[in-house]
Amino acid sequence: MSERIEISTEFIPLGQFLKLSNVVESGGMVKVFLAEFEVYVNGEPEQRRGRKLYLGDVVDIPEFGVYEVVREE
Repeated sequence: MSERIEISTEFIPLGQFLKLSNVVESGGMVKVFLAEFEVYVNGEPEQRRGRKLYLGDVVDIPEFGVYEVVREE
């Protein structure tokens, strides 16, 4: 079961997504987090904090959970 993270824009950068989903506390922590933890976007490994996430994308962070990008209602 994945946690749904709502966005109101067309896309969200991975760095902002990690803050929105409370995986990291600040933007400054994103680069270090991506270097230390495995992050998968739609099953592919991802380390770019600027990677654009669109509706329906699934972010899997093995030690934290699985998150799905959905439209804000």
